[in-house]
Amino acid sequence: MTHLKIDVLTLFPEFFESPFSVSMMKRALDNGTLELNLHQIRDFGLGNRRQVDDSPYGGGAGLIMKPEVITAAWEALPKTEKTQTIVMSPRGKLFNQQKAVEFSETAEHLIIVCGHYEGIDQRFIEISGAIELSVGDYVLTGGEPAALSVIDAVTRLIPGVLGNEESFKNESFSLPLLEHDQYTMPRVFRGLAIPKVLTGGNHAKIEAWRLRNALAKTAENRPELLSQISPEFWEEMK
Repeated sequence: MTHLKIDVLTLFPEFFESPFSVSMMKRALDNGTLELNLHQIRDFGLGNRRQVDDSPYGGGAGLIMKPEVITAAWEALPKTEKTQTIVMSPRGKLFNQQKAVEFSETAEHLIIVCGHYEGIDQRFIEISGAIELSVGDYVLTGGEPAALSVIDAVTRLIPGVLGNEESFKNESFSLPLLEHDQYTMPRVFRGLAIPKVLTGGNHAKIEAWRLRNALAKTAENRPELLSQISPEFWEEMK
């Protein structure tokens, strides 16, 4: 896939203006790799005050985004057979590098819904067939930062966005392993020297060091990832 269309349903479209005016995301928009459309949910709100939320049935704190509002906003968007609707939600399946790769390779059109308040009426999720995605085990003030993470992670994998297509092949979570330690000039900084193996010019030894370093870094910071590595990898390591 060389072109991705993304429609974002949000109460705060201005949130996305700055991130997409710089760096690789701007490049993707400028060269047509990414088509990004921001849609104000409140345009579909009810009454003079453009109401978009209401109290939850059964009681409880907070407000729920109304199904008729979010459904009307979603139904106004053109779709194809390859459209995938995503609701950003802390209760969703965890978004990871593998999911980013999947979207970058198969998706042509994503509709991303940014929730607010205590959540979105479940009936919209059922009507739209949306999948719920979470970017981590924490709660944000809204779905916009999470949506931005998904858009960035997917877009950078599309050919033509990164200057060097090899640059993401060995980075964190691609194996899945965390990325190895990185160094640049000078060789010694405040008494700390670059590992000698990186300055010797032996690329086989360098790659072996990087792999061992990545394994150690993963074991230290994200040990649960090691269980996701295939048995074939461990056999090759022997």
